[in-house]
Amino acid sequence: MNQTFLGLALLAGVLLAGSPLLQSAEKQTLEGTVTDAMCGLQHKMAGASAKDCTLQCVGMGSKFALAVGNNVYELDGKADDLKAFAGEKVKLTGMVDGKKIQVESVAKP
Repeated sequence: MNQTFLGLALLAGVLLAGSPLLQSAEKQTLEGTVTDAMCGLQHKMAGASAKDCTLQCVGMGSKFALAVGNNVYELDGKADDLKAFAGEKVKLTGMVDGKKIQVESVAKP
């Protein structure tokens, strides 16, 4: 019985090691558009520019986000820089963990 338990424990360890739950954040540089998590790829505020909509939504509690293709990443950190680039294309470097990024730097591409 000990060998069976040991075998199952090893199998579980191997399976979990490949699981995204245990993978750590990875530093990456992405190019995309600064938006907000509520609107994501399409701004919903009629008559407002992408910048204005982003800033208003963030002002109401939404988080900044980065739209890259069809993906939207929630951003944390560098709020003043993100505010300056709201609605614009940027090159952003940070620690990517799933769909969240801890922003280290943001600049024009």
